[in-house]
Amino acid sequence: MASRSYHLVISTAANQKSALTIAKALVEGKLAACVNIVKGARSIYRWKGRIWNKAEWLLLIRTDSKLFSRVEKTILKLHPYEVPEVIGFSITKGSKPYLKWWGGTYA
Repeated sequence: MASRSYHLVISTAANQKSALTIAKALVEGKLAACVNIVKGARSIYRWKGRIWNKAEWLLLIRTDSKLFSRVEKTILKLHPYEVPEVIGFSITKGSKPYLKWWGGTYA
């Protein structure tokens, strides 16, 4: 198995259709090993001078750090938001069997 640098990317979507479109494109394009879509997130945020309180779908995207820019580009292309959330975190520890599976999904 090639050396991997595991990365978790977080994004949100306004609805299930958008979340599914993004997740499917990332996994089918081998840019993500897995995307969890979590219904029921609630975001309270400031946008264009107003406070918003919106239901959203949370996306937890497992990828390789080297693929982050391609993941970001795909999300920006498919996402309907003017400024979608795309935040990445390095994963420094995990169970060996899970990380082996994760790293093997890009082959």
